[in-house]
Amino acid sequence: MLYHKKYELGPDKDWVIFVHGAGGSSSIWHRQIRAFKAKYNVLLLDLRGHGRSKHFLQGYLKNQYTFKDVSKDILEVMNHNNIQSAHFVGISLASIIIRTIAELEPERIKTMTLGGAIIRLNVRSKILMYLGNKLKRYVPYMWIYSFFAWVIMPRSRHRHSRLMFIEQAKRLYQKEFLRWYQLTSEVNPLLRYFNEKELNIPTLYIMGEEDHMFLPQVQQIVKVHQYSALEIVKNSGHVVNIDQTEEFNRISLAFLANPSEFVK
Repeated sequence: MLYHKKYELGPDKDWVIFVHGAGGSSSIWHRQIRAFKAKYNVLLLDLRGHGRSKHFLQGYLKNQYTFKDVSKDILEVMNHNNIQSAHFVGISLASIIIRTIAELEPERIKTMTLGGAIIRLNVRSKILMYLGNKLKRYVPYMWIYSFFAWVIMPRSRHRHSRLMFIEQAKRLYQKEFLRWYQLTSEVNPLLRYFNEKELNIPTLYIMGEEDHMFLPQVQQIVKVHQYSALEIVKNSGHVVNIDQTEEFNRISLAFLANPSEFVK
């Protein structure tokens, strides 16, 4: 089972589950914990091969796995802790994982708060993925990851987020990085399907105004999805929960308290 940590206020409080992106760990949420655990039960977890879950690989070692496999890991943790449903908060690639959980067992998700969401790949990101795929077996994986981080978070004010994600990624095994990179083959078909099929789960996208890779696609999708809303945070890039912590916390907590104020 995945490594996870709980902060419980009591059985009468809703659960909030934080899901990190590829190459990260639950530690990227350290600036959210204090604000959220004051009002909600909180569950943090490390995805397979990441953080402290890299010591739990024996149960699911194989050449490659799918977003469905990764999503079922989280459902297993929920079942183990008797969490029937929860609010999900995710960053970057976690948006695809959370949306996959919503597809598998929609009744388990009360709301989705997706920061730096990936909902469609533009030409630039497709080229980036193609180059990484060609090079991944010939160059050190940290070169690829560091280059990705720089392209996605290029500005000087993104430096802290960029360096934090690079530092987290150093803890991945080379083979585990390759397994996660294999998931990119699923991205386009999944995103196309998700964009065409909207679920009636209140969804808030929190995007940095400088998230040049992914913000335009989110702006397009919220125009046609009835249960979705978008908040754009100034002076922020892709990793909005780190770039603008207070604003991310304020917006996301307001959404959890009253989703109907955002999704109308």
